[in-house]
Amino acid sequence: MAEQEEQKQITELDKPVPGVSETGNAVALARLLHHECGRLLQLYKEKETLLDHTPDGGRIVSLASEGADTQQQVQMLHSALRQCLGLLHCVILKEVEEWGELEGDYETLRKNVRSRLEFLLITTKSLAETEDTTLEVTPDHKCNEETDGAGGAFGIKMWTYRVLLELVHWADHAAQTLHVFHTERGGTEEI
Repeated sequence: MAEQEEQKQITELDKPVPGVSETGNAVALARLLHHECGRLLQLYKEKETLLDHTPDGGRIVSLASEGADTQQQVQMLHSALRQCLGLLHCVILKEVEEWGELEGDYETLRKNVRSRLEFLLITTKSLAETEDTTLEVTPDHKCNEETDGAGGAFGIKMWTYRVLLELVHWADHAAQTLHVFHTERGGTEEI
């Protein structure tokens, strides 16, 4: 029953706001995703108390967007979000393999983040696709690499932590990029 209520809430939150432009709705969705990714990271850190430091390593997902116009930046952002969705799918697979299907706030929010990220991909595709550019919304990752450093359960936990940090980073980047795109497209409503 609670899951149905949660799904209903997601559906309501993802609906476009009447009177707000498509770009305005995209910005609002990205900000909501950023908030939820931050909360997911917080829940993960509470659940995995041994993770009290930031893991080593740079970005898992990186894109060079220097010199790109805003339209191209949204296209590159879309690519990064696809990679993030692929990483999140891998996290879910690895966690279910290792610990089974669990229920709780973390697992529920993880599913919500995945759904919202999928919806943001559809939204950015709609905004950035052109006659010359076709964008995909399927996850861009094969889940065939080893997790960082140590193997086993600890390696999965550290890799999951890095992926969640990546999701927070790219959701924030999405909100900023889409806000610039929104204002350049003449969006005047307050978001």
